[in-house]
Amino acid sequence: MEHTHEELCGILNGQTGQVNWSELQRHFAQGLVIKVSTELDLIETAATIIEDDGAQVEQWMSQGKVSKVSDEDAIAWQHNDAELWSVVAAPWVLVQEQVGAKQ
Repeated sequence: MEHTHEELCGILNGQTGQVNWSELQRHFAQGLVIKVSTELDLIETAATIIEDDGAQVEQWMSQGKVSKVSDEDAIAWQHNDAELWSVVAAPWVLVQEQVGAKQ
């Protein structure tokens, strides 16, 4: 059964939580962690990816709002075991820095 966008966002909202970077490193090593800019809503972004809206995702990527986590980000997050907002949009794990959090 397919869900409406609103239903999907509700489901994803219940699956979103704060996770320390150390818990995400193995996913990063597999190339599966996607960084979402704080300019975007993490849940809406995950829903858009799940719904396979390639045009929107490409636009966000070209604007630098959605990207694979860089080595520089990973090093910085590892240094202080940063706590990030996270949600799964299989096979991807989407992460977003907390607004106002220290780098």
